[in-house]
Amino acid sequence: MSMIEQLSGPAKALLNPSIETWRQQGKKVLAYYCPYVPEEMIVAAGMMPFAMRATGSASSEEGDIYAHSATCSFIRHILDHAMNGAYNFLDGFISIDCCDPFRRMFDVWRRKRVPVPEKPLFLQILSIPKKVTGEEVLPRLINEFAGLKDNMEQYFGLKITDEDLRRAIKTCNETRRLLKEIYALRKRPDPPLTGGQALEIVIAAASLPKEECNNLLKELLAELGNAPGRKDYQARLMVIGSNLDNPDYLAVMEELGGLVVADYFCNGTMYFWEPVDETLPPLEALARRVLKSPSCPRMIGDFPRRLELIHEMVKDYLVDGVIVQRLMFCDIWGSEATLLRWEARKAGLPLLVLEREYALSGVGQLKTRVQAFMETIGR
Repeated sequence: MSMIEQLSGPAKALLNPSIETWRQQGKKVLAYYCPYVPEEMIVAAGMMPFAMRATGSASSEEGDIYAHSATCSFIRHILDHAMNGAYNFLDGFISIDCCDPFRRMFDVWRRKRVPVPEKPLFLQILSIPKKVTGEEVLPRLINEFAGLKDNMEQYFGLKITDEDLRRAIKTCNETRRLLKEIYALRKRPDPPLTGGQALEIVIAAASLPKEECNNLLKELLAELGNAPGRKDYQARLMVIGSNLDNPDYLAVMEELGGLVVADYFCNGTMYFWEPVDETLPPLEALARRVLKSPSCPRMIGDFPRRLELIHEMVKDYLVDGVIVQRLMFCDIWGSEATLLRWEARKAGLPLLVLEREYALSGVGQLKTRVQAFMETIGR
């Protein structure tokens, strides 16, 4: 079995053998949502961070009871999974106040005490500033992360020292460095992996114990160094937008002759692009990473910086066209898509905006639109 195949397993299932082994050893698993949540805090506590997703959810029927139909289907599928006990392996859930629907979803977790009433979870929602500049922003972030540390120590009866955090920062930075090296291979005219495979790798990295993950990524890099490149594609694509944790969505595009070589979304570039400064006090370093990371559209006034990175990636990854995918009812990315459309016209860059549900559906329509877009690229 190749390393790519080995890493695709944890990406395609919610629960994987590594998590089961971790749990059997009496260790805890904490889910988190959003790359702004410091994984290092979880690792420093001797726990395993798990990026929240609803992989395997075929319906949002139970979630629809608690969330309005005009709420993005990602939230409704998470609630459905929660109500059906799919997250029983978790010991806690940390999120940020990314949008109003997500805050309301978190309220349901608190009130319903999911996944099981007999096992109260550690729950915390972090208040992350909606701007990256201003003298009050950094102190507020440091205070927020200090509060998370204090609450975890009190709830779990442990102590998280600065030295614990420094070790965790080093470990998580290693994950980021390895993922960035893997992404750099996609700059080649003949990349050794598809966009779907790259997404599987990143999802797996956020679904495995960190030390194990880093060892697997090192083996993967060695394997990819000798792997034949891909030349059987018509156009190099960059995919931007809402939370995307389904590699099959990218596979549909790649079946039509596209090759996804770059991305800008939570489960890709935004997860690992910016390392934590290992020379600063740990809490300050974690806070500064949030301010320097590729930003989410929730960050007010930071569109120029996002656009600059996108232009940089278009150039470095030899991108022929950009696809913006947006979850239905995601207002944040709806506004961003409009801005990106205007800027793409100015730059003469082909751009397609797609709306989707969390579960892959309407494949025929998706294929039609992507195929037409590929023809406009003219390659």
